[in-house]
Amino acid sequence: MTQYTGSVPVEDLHRWKPEATQRLLGYTIGISDEEWHEPSPLPGWSRAHLATHLARNAEHLRLIAEAVDAGLPQPIAPSRAERLAELERGADRGGLELQIDLDTTAGALQKTIERLTHWDAPVRLRGKDWPLAVIPLARLHEVCIHHIDLDCEFGPDAVDPAAAAWLLRWVLDLLADADLPSLRLEADSLVAELGRGGDVRTVSGSDARLWAWLSGRLPASDVAGAEGLQPPLLS
Repeated sequence: MTQYTGSVPVEDLHRWKPEATQRLLGYTIGISDEEWHEPSPLPGWSRAHLATHLARNAEHLRLIAEAVDAGLPQPIAPSRAERLAELERGADRGGLELQIDLDTTAGALQKTIERLTHWDAPVRLRGKDWPLAVIPLARLHEVCIHHIDLDCEFGPDAVDPAAAAWLLRWVLDLLADADLPSLRLEADSLVAELGRGGDVRTVSGSDARLWAWLSGRLPASDVAGAEGLQPPLLS
């Protein structure tokens, strides 16, 4: 693991991830067919694109977890072209089909996570090597960040503070090699450096707000010291 993520609190994630998932599903059940196909704040994506992406993400993480826990080779991720084609097909569906897909894939992933035992087994996600323990953390990030993208008045301040501390560590790891200016991040749970070159700027805020800002979901005005800086969108 890297200096940020440390020993992932798997038992806590067993609580945080299902809670975040149920909160998301509780909202999406009320979205009409018309609202599903309205644009989301994520450029080029409707809410139906977001639902499809979340369902396929759950499916992909489940297949990885099952293979690695069984000592089998990690399944090959679909190509970018395949992912985009699947995303567009899925986004044409109606609300009921989208909701069922979200619910069943999330449930299947949760059942797999509950059976996992080899938490130190190596996996590769987002081009980096991790222990299997990051699977529920990676999923928590996906659920929370795309709940924000659904544009339903859900924001980072609604994220459990303890969960937000680990989401921030996850994003710091993802951005460890990103092309960002030199930053000193002062959060509730940590102080960290990110980026490279030039004068160091101090950016401060809650764990949740710094996580959302670094993920491209919060304007610079919502964290202290970030004026004029906007990290790229993470998904």
